[in-house]
Amino acid sequence: MSEFMKTPKLTLLPAVDIADGKAVRLVQGEAGSETSYGDPTDAAADWVRQGAEWIHLVDLDAAFGRGSNGAALKRVIRAARGVNVELSGGIRDDASLEQALESGAKRINLGTAALENPEWAANVIAQYGEAVAVGLDVRGTTLAARGWTKEGGDLWAVLDRLEDAGCARYVVTDVTKDGTLRGPNLELLQQVMDRTERPVIASGGVSTLDDIAALRELVPQGLEGAIVGKALYAGNFTLAEALDVAGR
Repeated sequence: MSEFMKTPKLTLLPAVDIADGKAVRLVQGEAGSETSYGDPTDAAADWVRQGAEWIHLVDLDAAFGRGSNGAALKRVIRAARGVNVELSGGIRDDASLEQALESGAKRINLGTAALENPEWAANVIAQYGEAVAVGLDVRGTTLAARGWTKEGGDLWAVLDRLEDAGCARYVVTDVTKDGTLRGPNLELLQQVMDRTERPVIASGGVSTLDDIAALRELVPQGLEGAIVGKALYAGNFTLAEALDVAGR
């Protein structure tokens, strides 16, 4: 058996990003850069058929503060029954938190709230533990907030604060790579993993099966999973192929 095949598996989270009720992909997170891929329920059902254990579900309209796709989210979560769902987008106060926790999602991601309302976020992290991850969306070492439209502070200062709060997991996105099919930012991931013992999920830039293999090699250092979106929708590889490389 090759050394690579002995490497622990990488968990893959195929993405379903929803805007105006449709599955879409953005380029570098920019509103207006959407490419539509039809019914998000069909996308989720396809990932389930191909063997997904997790789905990364994002309400882009809620993230941008321009509405909600609550009904579509519920349909996707129903279609993905038996598969874990990580839900993200616009979870910023008690009302949106309660709605997200009651949606049937296994885990929720805090983004802007963790940057703009740290005391509230710390209380949520303390109360819900493993059910909460924090998304660190980065340009260089500057965090991005409000659907990546505003600056959200220094990555390392915020990470230290979240470590003190006991954050259970981080989802790390290089915004400049997201939706570009230019490969993941392995250096950024390594830097984050060097500063935390908590599991890290990579997001942004995955283009090839070689990218999946490169990310899997980081699993012993703390990388737990990777979110894959554009490459799947563009047909660069199938989810089943990616799962095989990731070790299923």
